[in-house]
Amino acid sequence: MTIVGGIVVFSITWMVVLFMVLPWGVRSQLEDENTEIEPGTVESAPVQPRILRKFAITTLVTALLFLAFWSTLEFDLIDYRALIEN
Repeated sequence: MTIVGGIVVFSITWMVVLFMVLPWGVRSQLEDENTEIEPGTVESAPVQPRILRKFAITTLVTALLFLAFWSTLEFDLIDYRALIEN
């Protein structure tokens, strides 16, 4: 795998994992008893979305998935070309 190919695979995987991680632990202003609804916002707006934490989790999970994919390519553990031909 080339460096550009690796960057593309990592980026696409990162985005997919991010969309899976984003809903984790989200509470709306309406659900949270300790928070008043901010004027000018909708009731469903999230309280403390912790986006940097989710970016870190996404990067860690993506790195593990990418490492697994790269190692199968590098060490010929799975022949992906044979899977595509069949």
